Amino acid sequence: MTTLFAAPRLHESMHTLAFDGRMGASGDMLLGALVAAGADPAVLAPVEDALDVTYDVRDVTRNGIAATKVTVRHGEGGDDHTHEHATGHGHPHEHTHDHTHTHDHDHTHDHDHTEHDAEGHGPNRTYAEVVDVVESLDLPEGVEEAALGAFERLGRAEAAVHGTDLTETHFHEVGADDAIADVVGVALLVDDIDPDRVVTTPVAAGDGEVAMAHGTYPVPAPAVVEIAADAAWSLRGGPVESELLTPTGAALLAQFAEGVASTPALRVERSGYGAGSKSFPERPNVLRAVVGEVSRAETASEDAVGASGLVRDDVVVLETNLDDASPEILGGLQESLADAGARDVAVVPLTMKKSRPGHLVKVVTKPDDADRVARRLAEETGTLGIRETGASHRWIAERDFETATLDVDGASYEVSVKVARTADGDVYDYSAEYDDAHAVARETDLPVREVMRRAVESVRAREA
Repeated sequence: MTTLFAAPRLHESMHTLAFDGRMGASGDMLLGALVAAGADPAVLAPVEDALDVTYDVRDVTRNGIAATKVTVRHGEGGDDHTHEHATGHGHPHEHTHDHTHTHDHDHTHDHDHTEHDAEGHGPNRTYAEVVDVVESLDLPEGVEEAALGAFERLGRAEAAVHGTDLTETHFHEVGADDAIADVVGVALLVDDIDPDRVVTTPVAAGDGEVAMAHGTYPVPAPAVVEIAADAAWSLRGGPVESELLTPTGAALLAQFAEGVASTPALRVERSGYGAGSKSFPERPNVLRAVVGEVSRAETASEDAVGASGLVRDDVVVLETNLDDASPEILGGLQESLADAGARDVAVVPLTMKKSRPGHLVKVVTKPDDADRVARRLAEETGTLGIRETGASHRWIAERDFETATLDVDGASYEVSVKVARTADGDVYDYSAEYDDAHAVARETDLPVREVMRRAVESVRAREA
């Protein structure tokens, strides 16, 4: 699965969209937060025309917080079914538009209606049928890719929960037109804001239990847990006994956002709150969205640039000693731990008690990924204990990849070259990718190091 936005170079200022996930997220909350933070609701018109739905955009309040509530209604007049999720957010917005625009206050649960593991009321569409609907909307390429990515996440989560295949997955509520409007609408609004990067703080799932078609389950719903396992952000419980994070909200955040421990340092341009349907006595049920510029002179990787020009990156270092791991297991740790979120893995020979030979495994990971990486390390090696060392950060360079084209005996070959830069953009190292160079060397009978040298010289000359 791919995400819509690629991380830009570290030395650039980044147009950033940041969500505050402390009260969860759902499709309608995301719609409201994006409109409140400056996205133009006029971009939603193609969905209304194609699906016979209406986006009802209203100003509401939640515990004194002004918010935007977006409700997707069936039929041209919006007088049929209402699709609203269990959460709420808000903030005034500055756009004028032709949608219904009224006012609401802290009094109701407009509809206590959540997706519950993608099972509820609505048409029973297969995953393939949902894909056909989305592809028929004639969306911009990036918007279609993002919407399909979110539905793939939902489909794979459902398949995992029910022990089926993606192609056999049937959507109930999230396959309905109004739920498709949620997903595609969010993709259109994010595209309108056009951020370089989307981030979210840890996302609250809520607590308690929720009734679904197959019985009562603890919050978060099984599909939410499956989606969160493939997301780049952290899932947390609470802060109220209610379902706060729906499968659609989780899939959209997983598609667009990477996780941060807290809202990054940014120069705020716009902000807003998206409201869901529930009201809680002591907490405004709102999702905050902030749009602004993040400068690498102030922050990079949610941290700071040092005097050296390298970037401070918060990390956790995990360690364990092994005295019975086979070479095959040790050799596979790089790949398996990287899949779980590890940034670097090292295996060091050592002598253990009673002079037994063993190995020290050291793993560098982001704090939000540490639990998942530790679990994978334990499962892969059978270790009974994993230490977290005192390291709190590392200093890293920006790493870009440039393609060098080499001409050898009239034929062209491509080699990827890693370019190391400071946060200011100063280049201090080039390194050709060995696998690419090795493949070219085999075809040309040149030494690998000669291919690597030529590739580096090509990129160095282009950068000069």
